[in-house]
Amino acid sequence: VEDAVRDAVASAAEYVDAGGVATLVGPPAARPIGGHAASALQVVRATRAAGGTVVATGGCFDLVHAGHARTLAAARALGDCLVVLLNSDDSVRRLKGPERPIMTEEDRVDLLMSLGVVDAVVLFSEDTPEEALRSIKPDLWVKGGDYRAEDLPESAVIAEWGGQAVTVPYHPGRSTTKLAGALARVG
Repeated sequence: VEDAVRDAVASAAEYVDAGGVATLVGPPAARPIGGHAASALQVVRATRAAGGTVVATGGCFDLVHAGHARTLAAARALGDCLVVLLNSDDSVRRLKGPERPIMTEEDRVDLLMSLGVVDAVVLFSEDTPEEALRSIKPDLWVKGGDYRAEDLPESAVIAEWGGQAVTVPYHPGRSTTKLAGALARVG
């Protein structure tokens, strides 16, 4: 299974790097409204009922940039639905400092839901997404290549139900902190 996942990640990364993101997948037939956890659970149940693979990723997604978009597209290519676990405003403040987030959680949910590769968004208020992961039990937990799958605290959680943590290629130079700094300089 690990070899198959590794091959799928490599293939998805090649596809994304070749510029295939725009035609990667069409929008889901029925999109959840507003990114609520109940909608995410409906997406997960429907995907599982159809024999599909549930993929999840997570983060703050404050000032979404090209690195985020590429990671989300690569994650979606690994399965049949993509659920984004999104840090709430309070969680982002605890993790990033009092000046963050730059965008409200409502705006971040709306932005993520507008991307054709995202099927649902789950807000969580803790500092880490373990409880949100336990609620949806994805088959794959995907993070960018600036992480090592085996070092992720979520790896042990997702293994509880036989899921697997994987990483997709990192895109150097793409950073919310750098983007926020550049925006501050130009006013």
